[in-house]
Amino acid sequence: MASHGNSAARAAYEPKVPSFYYRPTPSDCLLLREQWIRAKYERQEFTDLEKQEPYSAGYREGFLWKRGRDNGQFLSRKFVLTEREGALKYFNKNDAKEPKAIMKIEHLNATFQPGKIGHPHGLQVTYLKDNSTRNIFIYHEDGKMVDWFNALRAARFHYLQVAFPGASDADLVPKLTRSYLKEGYMEKTGPKQTEGFRRRWFTMDDRRLMYFKDPLDAFARGEVFIGSRESGYTVLDRLPPAAQGHHWPHGITIVTPERRFLLACETEPEQRAWVEALRTAVDRPMLPQEYAVEAHFKHKP
Repeated sequence: MASHGNSAARAAYEPKVPSFYYRPTPSDCLLLREQWIRAKYERQEFTDLEKQEPYSAGYREGFLWKRGRDNGQFLSRKFVLTEREGALKYFNKNDAKEPKAIMKIEHLNATFQPGKIGHPHGLQVTYLKDNSTRNIFIYHEDGKMVDWFNALRAARFHYLQVAFPGASDADLVPKLTRSYLKEGYMEKTGPKQTEGFRRRWFTMDDRRLMYFKDPLDAFARGEVFIGSRESGYTVLDRLPPAAQGHHWPHGITIVTPERRFLLACETEPEQRAWVEALRTAVDRPMLPQEYAVEAHFKHKP
């Protein structure tokens, strides 16, 4: 009976959900879950294509609160998303003719980060600039942030349809946006491994392990490419016996073809979680395009 009821509800309220529209899971933030319910039952967006224009039109502009890179203050900025240009742009002044930044849809990702940003509608947008990751942190006071999120997913979806014309929707949807495999603090030392260990905020984004002085930094202090085991990458759940200067007792060693990266976690559960996340990447064969990323990867020591 319950299954039949669920099927009937989907038929009534979800007949026209776009392939790119994000369907939240129980672990997603409250805003995503709440707006999914409102869109489905209150606004009935998935029964009428015209109601989907805010995220399906291929163009969207409006004002969002953006965190300043240097002073950390959130200021209102004009954002423009245009599928025709394949870009998300923002402007520092309302009458500015040239954007402050142009984020190409090809390399863009977005993920809700309310805890990190300190706002229930906080969204972290990342893109590549000179082959390094750049972060911006934005929010809107109401549920429109979900429309922005799905508009970005729609733009990514249409870009990938052109880039991979033979791919099915099921193949493309997982590539639209992604959550980070793991985030948190670890200690690290430098390339000579003679400096003291310093606490840094780490983010594992697919095969990029990035570290920051602060979780809300715009640029990473450094990035490490995590390749496959077949390409000479290994993750060990310990430090070399001679390692010194770490305050936290639970070590990790990342072995790459170029060097070893020494890290330390505060607790054993954190160590296990990081090792699992890192080995997820190492145990996965590399795709052809990932070899190109590896070849051009820039590491900041």
